Amino acid sequence: MANVTLEFKASAGDSEPQNRPVLIIGQHATLQQVNWNQIKGKLQPVVTKEIWQAALSALNPNPTDSCPLYLNHAAVAALPSHVSRHNSPSSAHFVSRLVRSCLPGGSSRCIVMACERSDVFASSCAVARAFPIFTRRSSSSRRVEKKHVTVEFVIVGQESSALDAAELECITNATDGVRLAARIVDTPCNEMNTDHFLDEIRAVGTELGITPVIIRGEELNQKGFGGIYGVGKAAEHPPALAVLSHKPDGATQTIAWVGKGIVYDTGGLSIKGKTTMPGMKRDCGGAAAILGAFRATVKQGFKDNLHAVFCLAENSVGPTATRPDDIHTLYSGKTVEINNTDAEGRLVLADGVVYSSKDLSADIILDMATLTGAQGIATGKHHAAVMTNNEQWEVACVRAGRSSGDLAHPLVYCPELHFSEFTSAMADMKNSVADRENAQSSCAGLFIGSHLGFDWPGVWVHVDIASPVHAGERATGFGVALLMALFGQASEDSMLNKVSPLGANAILREDQMERDCKRRRLV
Repeated sequence: MANVTLEFKASAGDSEPQNRPVLIIGQHATLQQVNWNQIKGKLQPVVTKEIWQAALSALNPNPTDSCPLYLNHAAVAALPSHVSRHNSPSSAHFVSRLVRSCLPGGSSRCIVMACERSDVFASSCAVARAFPIFTRRSSSSRRVEKKHVTVEFVIVGQESSALDAAELECITNATDGVRLAARIVDTPCNEMNTDHFLDEIRAVGTELGITPVIIRGEELNQKGFGGIYGVGKAAEHPPALAVLSHKPDGATQTIAWVGKGIVYDTGGLSIKGKTTMPGMKRDCGGAAAILGAFRATVKQGFKDNLHAVFCLAENSVGPTATRPDDIHTLYSGKTVEINNTDAEGRLVLADGVVYSSKDLSADIILDMATLTGAQGIATGKHHAAVMTNNEQWEVACVRAGRSSGDLAHPLVYCPELHFSEFTSAMADMKNSVADRENAQSSCAGLFIGSHLGFDWPGVWVHVDIASPVHAGERATGFGVALLMALFGQASEDSMLNKVSPLGANAILREDQMERDCKRRRLV
């Protein structure tokens, strides 16, 4: 579904299915609440009210179902009637699947999404995931005409008015961010090395009127970024730390998003095998998600200081590659004995989070990364693994995952039991665990947090997205919606306020708000 322009409208207008094929999606009960007058202009004359009602009666979602309405030009699809407490009420993953499998073909098509207003944000991001941008198929390069998909939301429930211009702008920016992140992750390293990734960062900076700070190559080594430099020094294209900063007037707190941007991971000298190395172009998924989320968040208006920190490197093999047994000094000043060059993401992120604390004075730091294969074992293919030094934020991440469709679930946070896995006789720590059967994903996150210090007074959140960053061979743009929702209370946008962990209706007393600005805005 590459080469598709996606447009969200309050009303997609009327058109016969033969001229503009249409897919109508919603929960079965929601579809039954849709008024025939709201959709008849997209179905008549070939689909009558009687056919529509018969199709609804025929649907039996388990967990989903679909029914053709007219040949291959019109269809209706039902989402699961119920979801568990660890799923999103929007059934976002099923929305993406149904769009991929049930949307009729054509150069101009329409999707009608029937849902409650609270599910609009998650549903729109789910629709966007079904339309990846990157392709190098020769047939696509010869195709001149771009395909166009118009998405209209039919809102049911108490707040049933049509989406206004501000809401449409929000979901447009969010879905653009999702597709940007997915495009970067899908792009192979010969077209998305560290040079190209920096070009992507500069392009977003230019669009937002921000000049990025870039520290690169030998300058990283000179300034003490032993993690990023050590991982990327053997590659043809040098490693880099890049920062985009949004600093509005009246900001009351400083937030840093730190992204792992390993543009390709061979494993280094601890090299991966022929079956595990393909797909390692996706190891920049955390940095890609942060770039997409930063672009969308700033465009929607953000009240506080927000820094996007990108730790970019290619973990390559060469004469200057880091060897097992090498000892590197990271930006924290702590020394690390390398016992596994394929545990590189934690090294670059350790430099990134410490830079965020020391140089950017961030009091809330979130790192996002495709960090461990063990994440998929711990929390599965659909849920990111979250670990944090703050219980409120743990709860908030789970809630933001449900409201955004980018699901999240907590990991064990217990440094007193797990950090001993990194014990070294030669340095402050090793970079990989002694026992791979002891909470690998938790330990990997603790390595990053240890460079801030387990007594660091700020909020630190670690998000491992190794599995949900892709579905099959395609990137999902995972992380963009999660970040926008998690920090939605610091946004000027009403839709993001509503999907944030507190929600727009949460009210704190003025004196309490003054005492704790972080809780006022975010959690």
